[in-house]
Amino acid sequence: MTRALNPVFASRPVTIFAVMSALARQHGAVNLGQGFPDEDGPPALKEIAARAILEEPNQYAPVGGLPALRAALASANKRFYGLDIDAETETLVTAGATEALAASFMAFLQPADEAVLFAPAYDCYAPIVEAAGAAAKIVRLEPPYWRIERAQVESALSPLTRVIAINTPHNPTGRVLSREELQVIADIAVERDLLVICDEVYEHLVFDGAPHLPLMAFPGMRARTVRIGSAGKTFSMTGWRIGYVSGPARLIEGVMKAHQFIAYTCPPHLQKAVAAGLGFPDSYFADFIAGLQKKRDLMTALLKDARLAPLACEGTYFVSADIRAVGAKDDAQFCRDLTEKAGVAAVPVSAFYPAGDASAPRHLARFCFCKKTEVLEAAGARLKRYFGGRSV
Repeated sequence: MTRALNPVFASRPVTIFAVMSALARQHGAVNLGQGFPDEDGPPALKEIAARAILEEPNQYAPVGGLPALRAALASANKRFYGLDIDAETETLVTAGATEALAASFMAFLQPADEAVLFAPAYDCYAPIVEAAGAAAKIVRLEPPYWRIERAQVESALSPLTRVIAINTPHNPTGRVLSREELQVIADIAVERDLLVICDEVYEHLVFDGAPHLPLMAFPGMRARTVRIGSAGKTFSMTGWRIGYVSGPARLIEGVMKAHQFIAYTCPPHLQKAVAAGLGFPDSYFADFIAGLQKKRDLMTALLKDARLAPLACEGTYFVSADIRAVGAKDDAQFCRDLTEKAGVAAVPVSAFYPAGDASAPRHLARFCFCKKTEVLEAAGARLKRYFGGRSV
């Protein structure tokens, strides 16, 4: 067999998360690379899902999602953001947020279109855009503040631009886009008649009392925006692979038609549990944020104690650190050495840029802190031992 495979995928390496997790297993390292919690979320949700498996039909759910979950999504949009969403026509349940992204890009893009992406970016964005036959136009954000500037966005626009994709709270940087930055995107989208895909999977992980601001709520954006959420992130059940999309009926219909040929539908018992979770009292969400914020603070302190230089983290599971503080110059080599020699796995931030991008920063490593306190402390002890601790 000599036929070539699709180069969009075949020419790319295996995702960095799988690579670093495999390396962590090989060397018995504490895995702070891949972003998944090391303990499950609310037991009540597992009980609901388990009962549904045993007591209810295990057959196809409706393509758009269980009515109960779609109603819960509409209610959550109103409860948290004041958005009036029609459950039947303006919501969609997907096989995780990554499938929601794929279905959205495929629904909105045609060959020769262009999509503006911000680097660093979650590594599925560009391949999906290219698989749709479109071109990814990269706007590079500059560390350590990672701010979106209008001039940068405008430099990436052309008559072929159809979509802008944003991620807030942002993986891997931990940034939460400010109202001013979101307004830049809104203004450009309205002026250029563009669609915006909003990856908001960490919407319930914004720290220090700051609010999450969905772009959909900005003037002029309701009709041109879809926002993507993740039950896996909100309820610490990443293996469930339940994501969702909210947006205007015309756009949701397009995303659903792509979704039906990608995943078709999602497990009904998990959808039923997520519907219950979205109705949890405010105390659940407050405790969830507080618990992760405490772990962020611990991770930041442990990195400092190991002589690394952590950047600010405003949300998500992740804090990045400047590795130049310990004399390292290449983030990929640093993360390999750290896993093999120190027994702690992290992810190089350069992996969130297009392959071979010479302008990608090479001095940052991303550490995941959604782990048990004792796991973080064990990782911190290994890092301190490896780097010799603080200078006195």
